[in-house]
Amino acid sequence: MVATGSTEGEKRRADFLELFFDLVLVFALSGVVSRVAPDLSADTLARRWAALLYVVVLALPIVWLWTTTAHITSRFDARRRPVQAMVLLTAFGVLFMASSLPYAFQARGWAFAVPYVLIQVGRPLALIRLVREPALRNLYSRSAIWFTVSAVPWLGGMFVEDAARVGLWSLAITIDLVAARLSWPVPSMGRELDDAWDPEKTHHLAERYEQLLLIALGESVLALGITYTDTPVSLATTLALAAGFATTVLLWRIYYYRAGQVLPEAVDSAPDRVRVGRNAGRAHLLMVLGIVLVAVGYEIAVTHPVDHVRPAWLVPILGGPIVYLVGRIRLERVVFDRLSRRRIVGITALAAAALPLAFTTTLIAAAGALTILLGMAVADARHARGRPPEPPSPPTAGPKGT
Repeated sequence: MVATGSTEGEKRRADFLELFFDLVLVFALSGVVSRVAPDLSADTLARRWAALLYVVVLALPIVWLWTTTAHITSRFDARRRPVQAMVLLTAFGVLFMASSLPYAFQARGWAFAVPYVLIQVGRPLALIRLVREPALRNLYSRSAIWFTVSAVPWLGGMFVEDAARVGLWSLAITIDLVAARLSWPVPSMGRELDDAWDPEKTHHLAERYEQLLLIALGESVLALGITYTDTPVSLATTLALAAGFATTVLLWRIYYYRAGQVLPEAVDSAPDRVRVGRNAGRAHLLMVLGIVLVAVGYEIAVTHPVDHVRPAWLVPILGGPIVYLVGRIRLERVVFDRLSRRRIVGITALAAAALPLAFTTTLIAAAGALTILLGMAVADARHARGRPPEPPSPPTAGPKGT
């Protein structure tokens, strides 16, 4: 049997193996941005709009693999060889998937789907043999069944191309996420919730989600720097680079004020750690998706700064921050049990700015999004001035106002 967790009360932190896996995730997310941006710049209208769906279909499976791996390393001691082998094989699988991204919807779809299916089906089957706790065996049995169900559209997508493959893979990742949301229900097998948020593991998993945000932000800077390096230097491209970097800094600032700072303490003090922890995970998934969209938008801004902005380009430039803020609102609910009005104002401003910015250039549209995020960060700073740091107050009943 693989030992779980750590000693009573010990707050285990991410080890070097998990951080190594994070490096592979940076490469994979950067590959998603590089795959999507050229299609978003295409002359064909249908190809530009299809590229936006590619972000979801390609990024979500990769981030979901990271999430399920983080839950495994929270439940089990990552120093044990079977767990190390599982993490390393997962890292190699993600690397293999990332290498196929330029051709994911044409000839090499198998290189994206097959590793994903092998990992998601194979790991729970292996873990069933390694654990003796009935609840964990039941959990992994149910998840293996559902991952086998989603394997049908994942593998079926290999035999078609383009729109048909996108449709099947969209169905597959939807099955994976919805099944997990419902705790992988199987008749007569119960629906025990995830135990990765029990008191001994709370800090580790919460900190892993914080690290996921940093990974996504780091990928955004990486993609921005590579794009600028490969683009002829001009005043406009340099301004786009500066705007992209400043936007990334603001996303970091908005996350860590203040919910991101005290997330582990909030989950640890919650009456229902499992429910609060799962909600925190969903919030981070949305924020990471928003960051990837922002990275795509700034790749367009750097390569086409003075071009008239196209409607499809406004989706990542303005929609990326909107998706991020929706996730941040959910995180505020988890940590402070309230609805963040400043985030709602920011989302409203970003949506309202779409119409006037549609008549400008890409650089001006990016600057508009940056200005709104800057206003939100300034409002946060003014709200905090002269006040002691706010302690977390996770939900116990219904939401309260703010």
